Formats: sequence, C-alpha cells, structure tokens
Amino acid sequence: MPRLIDKVFAYITYTDRLLVFSHPDSPEAGIQVPAGTVKQGEPPEEAVMREAIEETGLQTLTLAAYLGQVDHPVPQQDQVHRRRFYHLICRGTPPARWQHYETDPSEGASDRIRFEFFWARLPNGLPELAPGHARLLSKLLKSLNTHERD
Repeated sequence: MPRLIDKVFAYITYTDRLLVFSHPDSPEAGIQVPAGTVKQGEPPEEAVMREAIEETGLQTLTLAAYLGQVDHPVPQQDQVHRRRFYHLICRGTPPARWQHYETDPSEGASDRIRFEFFWARLPNGLPELAPGHARLLSKLLKSLNTHERD
C-alpha cells in the first residue's frame, strides 16, 4: 500500500496575478506554484503559510481560502501525495520578478534550492504548470472573484 504524504500548495495572488516560479538550476522541474510537505502534527493552514514564506521570502501573505484537496499518486516512490490547495493574498507591492533560496529544503535535500519567481496574469497569461499544480485553478478564480467583491 502506498505511503500517504500530506502536501500543501499555495496559490499566491497579487491583484489579477498568480505567483509561479522556475528552477534555474533544474529547468526540467517545470513552472510551479509554492508547495511543500506538512510536518508531523502541523496543521495544514500553518504548513501552507510556513512553506509559502520559506520558498518565496514574502512576509506580507494572508490566508484567504481553502480550495480543496486532491490525491496525487506517485507510483515511482510508492506514495500518494494528499495535496491541499490554499489561496493566499500578497499584501503590499511585491517585486515583479526575483530569485530566492528556499530556507529549509525538505525531503533530504542538503543544498539550498534557488527559485526564480514571477507573476503570471490570470487566467490567460499563465504558463503551463508542472503536473498537478493547476488542478484547482478554477476554484482559485472563483475565490478571486469573491475577494474582489469584499
């Protein structure tokens, strides 16, 4: 039976844009959204905020909504990743593009991982995302519409 691993995914928005990133040192990883593994005993809402801050360096994030979960099989590792997706909002005025090193790499990585972040316009300016990263974008767009009316 595959091992269940809890993951969190952060759809971070600023106005009508979604934060995405590439791996300059590993381009085969594709374009992704911030995500990571939930630590033992950690509530997923805390995990998504911790992962978002560690990966992006942004400090002005607020949790807007829980969007749902998807089980993503990873047969080559005999795992199932239970991915919980959240909508986070970036307050203030973030840079248009920047590089950041993840402060606490997980899953046995010893070297800090360099990410290159940029904002993609929703919905039509979004590049193709790594497998499974776009699964709940339709719910994000509904969440954005709700928060625009607030």
